[in-house]
Amino acid sequence: MRNIKVVLQYDGSRYDGWQRQGNTENTIQGRLEAVLERMASRPVEVHGAGRTDAGVHAWGQVANFRVEERFSPEKVKAYLNEYLPEDIAVIGAEEAGERFHSRLNAVGKLYRYRIWTGEKKPVFERKYLYGLGHELDVEAMERAAVLLVGTRDFKSFCANKRMKKSTVRTLRSIDFRQKGGELTLDFYGDGFLYHMVRILAGTLIEVGEGKRAPESVTEILEAKDRQAAGATAPAEGLCLVRVDYDGERRK
Repeated sequence: MRNIKVVLQYDGSRYDGWQRQGNTENTIQGRLEAVLERMASRPVEVHGAGRTDAGVHAWGQVANFRVEERFSPEKVKAYLNEYLPEDIAVIGAEEAGERFHSRLNAVGKLYRYRIWTGEKKPVFERKYLYGLGHELDVEAMERAAVLLVGTRDFKSFCANKRMKKSTVRTLRSIDFRQKGGELTLDFYGDGFLYHMVRILAGTLIEVGEGKRAPESVTEILEAKDRQAAGATAPAEGLCLVRVDYDGERRK
């Protein structure tokens, strides 16, 4: 059997997230597995590096699955791109090592959150921006971000109330970029909890609006309580940009 690693792009606007669910067939994982089952004439389980939420996009999602030797990476890529919907594309495929697992072997993930601070979102980017509609105090947001970076217990930034595993993660950087009416927040870390990036973004937005002091994020971390943090920012502004593995880390 071959262990195939693929890199995917998708517009998550009309999907119920990455992960296959019993109550819907409209997921990215579900669409991939349906096409692969047709190709291989048997069920194929796909493992994704990041379980993106409903409405969240990806420029560089990574997944892996096992197929018979007769299916080369090139053949798999061509078949998937022929039968997948137009809003899902395989941009890379290669044979990975026997023990490679897209999620378990990931050493870094970069998520980007895009905020439109102008009056009306650009027409052709409207599905990929959160239309906030007013300016933010970016300097205050940057001061708050400094206090969030590092190895921390991010329980306050996790939407899973039944989370039993460790909520400690290493957030290596939060970078800000303002260009015209768009403010971009890049979050790079070793892994992220359920809704963590969107809650971080929502909290930083509240700091930028003057609703919270930059220093308050320290109290939020110490509280270890989801209710202490800010609102969950809308899904459409979030995109999984890339996933890093040993030997290719870029930050």
